[in-house]
Amino acid sequence: MSKALDYLIQTRGEAITAYFDFLKKSATHLDPKTAALISVVTKVAVQTEGGLRQYLPRALREGATADEVIDAILFAFPALGLAKIVWAFDIIVDMQIPEFDVERLGALPTWHDVMGADELAAGDTRHLVVDDRSLFVHREGDDYRVFDGHCPHQVTDIPELALDGTTLTCPKHKWAFDIRTGECIAVGKRPLKQHESKVEKGRLMARW
Repeated sequence: MSKALDYLIQTRGEAITAYFDFLKKSATHLDPKTAALISVVTKVAVQTEGGLRQYLPRALREGATADEVIDAILFAFPALGLAKIVWAFDIIVDMQIPEFDVERLGALPTWHDVMGADELAAGDTRHLVVDDRSLFVHREGDDYRVFDGHCPHQVTDIPELALDGTTLTCPKHKWAFDIRTGECIAVGKRPLKQHESKVEKGRLMARW
């Protein structure tokens, strides 16, 4: 939360609460994906970089594809204009979200070879980059969990050094996660993105 918003909540809490309640109720009849796409477009319209970095990942979590995000922004061209659209895509490219990679647009999820299943001891965690995707892999017994290495808040790439025991802390806004489950345990509320995984012929495979 920004210092300005924290200040307003302390000094005009009733008004701010009413405003946020209004925003929630205004999308009552929209499905979450549509509401998230509209939020992305509004952040482009007012050129709020922090808001765009926050709501773009939310749109992806709600089921929007990268192609749908691109279409939503371009479709709003009459209201946005070229300058704001270019501004938005400068930020999107800078975020380095794998789904927006030019070669991956429109591609269906596929299985990727992550590592040998016996290369990771029970209770251990390892940071890997597989096919240009940052991952954290944790093993509990015979259960493997493969997490995306980006914070779900603003898609910040979390470095290996951010792992302390079983706690992974994003250096940008201090969201902290339990690497055993992916759950957010401090500051934020959203968990790490977990990729579907399986062990096949002694190899750990993950799907994205």
